[in-house]
Parts: sequence; structure tokens; C-alpha cells
Amino acid sequence: MYLLDTSTLELHNFQSNEIPDYAILSHRWSGDEVSFRDLQDGGRPNLVRSAKLRGCGKQAASDGWHYVWIDSCCIDKSSSAELSEAINSMFRWYRDAQVCYAHLVDVPDSTDDPCLPDSSFRRSKWFTRGWTLQELLAPSTVVFFDHNWSEIGTKSSLYNTIVSITGIQHLADFEEACVAQKMSWASRRETTRLEDMAYCLMGLFAVNMPPLYGEGENAFRRLQLEILNKMDDESPFAWREERGGMWPWMLERSGMGGLLARSPTAFKDSGDVQRLTRGKERPPFSMANRGIRIELRL
Repeated sequence: MYLLDTSTLELHNFQSNEIPDYAILSHRWSGDEVSFRDLQDGGRPNLVRSAKLRGCGKQAASDGWHYVWIDSCCIDKSSSAELSEAINSMFRWYRDAQVCYAHLVDVPDSTDDPCLPDSSFRRSKWFTRGWTLQELLAPSTVVFFDHNWSEIGTKSSLYNTIVSITGIQHLADFEEACVAQKMSWASRRETTRLEDMAYCLMGLFAVNMPPLYGEGENAFRRLQLEILNKMDDESPFAWREERGGMWPWMLERSGMGGLLARSPTAFKDSGDVQRLTRGKERPPFSMANRGIRIELRL
């Protein structure tokens, strides 16, 4: 794991058994982020491009943290093995951070009351991105900053406002939510790469799979299969296709699809789905070359 020294802005590589305490950044990427290559071998990018990096380093240093992790420059994306490791580890890295700094570049002034219905905080695109879902949920402490790195508030102090913005009723105990509820949280978010809409959810469901850019919608299908293999939960089938509001079994019969959704958008009306409580009489799901075998109580 590469970490950025907050005083020198130099990269240091740590093995898993020697990782020090660190802060972590959550942000929306712009078109000209400082990259791993910019910083390797002690390189120092120009002041304009590194403004976000320097602001994060300064904030972390003032809070007493010697290291910070920033996804844009702490992953060697030229290495497919390292990129795969980072994608599969990212939820854990955010969870294990001492603090997460959420930099909302489109919030110009922290003096604007974030709880107001039309506040720039509520309208921030940070709440619409796929990757920032796990960056909101995984860390125990999230501190929000405006464009100029002035503090807006914390996940705790803005709890009710964040619940209102995201629709996540399980903000403090997200692990208790069923699969369909978690999918609904991602249903109105988006990613630049189609496959990332699946990859950004792996940590939320505690599953691992290799990223295969170029596979398109199949990435989300693979994610659902991994979830079904791991969890005893029927709610992954509680989705509705936008085409005519058809349910999974209706699509199956019509020849238009199957039991697995094409994307998280199919779960946008599943926020109130509850996990079925029952005895131990139902056998577990089983996968076969012809599909999924499942027995449910009618």
C-alpha cells in the first residue's frame, strides 16, 4: 500500500503488516489529477495541478497524521496486478483509515447552511458518484470540506441531512441492510466506466472478483453471482426492470432477460425491501450450468 507523506508529499510503500495510521481522501476526479507517475522517483507536480493534494496533505498534517492515501496518485495503474489489488482492497482501506476527508469541490462556501433544502452541499455531485458510496459508509469518521478546504461538518453532525440526500436509512449500521436495500443506494449513482458500477460495490457486499475492463454489463452480473454464492438472502431478486416495470420472472418468461438485473438502477424502488425471516428448512441456493436453483416459501 502506497501512502503519501503529508510533510514532503513523497510516496512510501508499506507491506500489509507495517501500515501506519493514515488519513484518506474522498473526492470526485477532475480531468487533470496528479498521478502515481507524477510522484514516483520524488517528482513534484506543478502547484495548480497539486492544489487538492496539497490541501489534503496540509489538513492531515494539521490533524496530526503523517500519511494520507489518495486514490488518484497512490495506485500504480500501469500494473494490472496492483490495480486489481487496490480495487479489491479499497473498502477495507477506507474502513481502516483514522479519518476520511470528503472534499466537495462544487461546494464553494462552508458558511452556507448544508441542511437547507437548496444548499450547495445537498446539490453536490459527490453524492451521485458510484465510488463515493463506499467512501461514505466504510470509514467511521468522515469530515466534509468545501472547495477551499473549510470544514462543512461530519457524517455524525450532518447525519439527518445525509440520510435525506442519500436515502440510506442504515447510515450507522449499513451492514444490517439486505442486498436489495444496498443496491437501491447505488441505483441513482453513476461511474465513468460501466464496469466500475459493479466494482465499486464489491466491498459493500464483502465479495472479491478480478476486474475485467471491457466486459461491460457482465461485470454487474458477475457481482450478483458472487453475492448469491456468499449470502443467504433472497432480496437480490427484488428488482424491477425499467422497461414497462417488469419483474424478473416476467422478463424470464417473455425471453427479454433473467433473474439477474442488468444494473443497480433496477433496484431504485427496493429501498424498503426487508430480508425474509424463516426457519432452517429451506435449502441454500445452488448454481448449475442451466441457471440458479432456489426454493422459496409461497
